[in-house]
Amino acid sequence: MDYEHKARAVGECLLSYKRDESGWRVCKKSNDVVVSWRPSSEFPGNVYKGEGIVSGCPEKVWECLKPVTNGLRVKWDNNVKKFELLEQITEDISICRTVTPSAAMGIIAPRDFVDVILVKQYEDGTISSNATNVSHPCCPPQSGYVRGFNHPCGCICVPISGEPNKTQVLSFFQTDLGGFLPRSVVDSFFPSSMAEFYSNLANAVKSLKPL
Repeated sequence: MDYEHKARAVGECLLSYKRDESGWRVCKKSNDVVVSWRPSSEFPGNVYKGEGIVSGCPEKVWECLKPVTNGLRVKWDNNVKKFELLEQITEDISICRTVTPSAAMGIIAPRDFVDVILVKQYEDGTISSNATNVSHPCCPPQSGYVRGFNHPCGCICVPISGEPNKTQVLSFFQTDLGGFLPRSVVDSFFPSSMAEFYSNLANAVKSLKPL
């Protein structure tokens, strides 16, 4: 499998989601975050978009989000129980396994996901993680976990002009959770889970010492 090509393609895909404002329907809104959805063109489900402003410079926000082993994300993100590096392809592309705990009061069993992840930095200071599912020879499906599949997803940290201590965070999720979950369970899980993601991220950034 050409992991590098797939990673570069998912980076372009997320940029297109960021630029294309058409078809999004708001499904959850609070003071801190707006969660929208539209039908996915990647699989028979929805792609969800979160938009929020987090207090903290992009570097601090990214410190909490970056996809690395022993990183901060497993400490604050309730949907990430374990994060493992399977293979480093290039300096900015890796193959990783993410383990998620059971959710929705036990209706959703523990899952694991194997993704190629591209970390990309742009000239304007934007930093993004871009991921999509792949197979990897050293990580076949394992007992005790339902193998899920992430379609192009990730997080984008965008600097806000004139507001150096604030960051716009865009998140995109379109996940086939696998198994035999009712569609209604999946559709109710993601919006509330994404709102919680922003709340927990904001608290994690707040607790970081100055960089």
